[in-house]
Amino acid sequence: MGPGRIWLGAGVALAGLAACTLLLAPHRNAVSLAGVALLYLIPVVAAAAVGGPWPAIAAVVGADLLVNFFFIPPYHTFLVETRDHAIVLAVYVLVAATVAAAVELAARRRAHAARRDAEVALLAQATAEPVAKQSLTRLLEQVRDTFAMTTVALLESGPTGERPVAMVGGAPDGRPVLSERAGDGLRLTAWGPDLIGEDRQALARLAAAAARTLETQRLADEVARAQDLAEVDRVRAALLAAVGHDLRTPLAGVKAAVSSLRQPDLDLPPEARAELLATIEESTDRLDALVENLLSMSRLQAGMLSVNLEPVAPDAVVAQALLHQPTGTGRVEVDVPEGLPLVNTDPGLLERVLANLIANACAASPPHRPVRIDAAATDGHVLLRVVDHGPGIPAADRERIFAPFQRLHDRGHGGLGLGLAIARGFTEGMGATLTPQNTPGGGLTMTVTLPRSTP
Repeated sequence: MGPGRIWLGAGVALAGLAACTLLLAPHRNAVSLAGVALLYLIPVVAAAAVGGPWPAIAAVVGADLLVNFFFIPPYHTFLVETRDHAIVLAVYVLVAATVAAAVELAARRRAHAARRDAEVALLAQATAEPVAKQSLTRLLEQVRDTFAMTTVALLESGPTGERPVAMVGGAPDGRPVLSERAGDGLRLTAWGPDLIGEDRQALARLAAAAARTLETQRLADEVARAQDLAEVDRVRAALLAAVGHDLRTPLAGVKAAVSSLRQPDLDLPPEARAELLATIEESTDRLDALVENLLSMSRLQAGMLSVNLEPVAPDAVVAQALLHQPTGTGRVEVDVPEGLPLVNTDPGLLERVLANLIANACAASPPHRPVRIDAAATDGHVLLRVVDHGPGIPAADRERIFAPFQRLHDRGHGGLGLGLAIARGFTEGMGATLTPQNTPGGGLTMTVTLPRSTP
């Protein structure tokens, strides 16, 4: 019990004794001495429950004196005429003291159980919750709040001394009230009010839990780094395989066409010369698209995507995306009205998104089924749809197609397999969304949802 609780218990005892005296004194001839003694137990029990043993003992002494003064003849004196009355007063003191001690013991056991429950809850939470970057900090915050500390820190020994691995609260002032070994080279320290021995034992157990949390967190970080390295190796291997195939093919075409054109003794007809030049143009377009995709993917993975949002007309961006399609692209039907609301987007990035979607749709659609581009306005958004009538994609694989180099694991039509990964990254960077859906009758519809531009 702190000083505040003790004084509060004394106040409860004083008020209770005064109330009993004021209520019972005018009716002392109508109430038996045993009834009076029992009623005076009420403020004694209340004082013990609120302030502990010392206010209860004071209440016992005060109640005994008041009963003797007001309810035992001769009244208004502290004399006791009969032996029975003396026995009553003595027994009352023993009973009241016993009741006060029982209440104090019950309060201590309740406090002990509460401390144990708090300790068990903290330990259970520390061991049961998934390990995250802030797990150790949250555990230290719970320790600080539970034990009313001002600062709690987990220190780790190093070549230059101890350094805090994690700390919650303000800057520590003075010596810590707790310094408990938490593990190899680890120490839990806490600053705040002095602790009883039982709470110090609980904090020692929590120090071990903090050390386990730190170890688990570091193991999780190592696993995450290993997964990142494995992903980098996978992307590197996929990139090498893709570059080795997809860059070599157009380069070989360009080399063969140029070599044929430069043969001095080879008399080519105009049709053959035009075909070789078309091969060079088509191969260089493919090389340009491959290099652009590689550069775009590197920007996304490095987190260096630059986005400049501005009001843009959707039909203008669609027209630019179609103009930059390489030669040999399949037939495309466009139904994008000129009167659509402006959208808030980056025109360059949106053009690249649409160009990749159109190229994929043309590669997937059969030659006799044109790709369709349409648009519609909804409340707050404009929808741009690229519709093909190819084989489509199963629902289970619709998120997998946005992974880089995905075509290496699927049947594809060439390319590095970066188009959809870049399209998804660019749309998210612009605050838009890209969702795949089934095309009625077969095929895939890619929908870009763009926010309207506000005046």
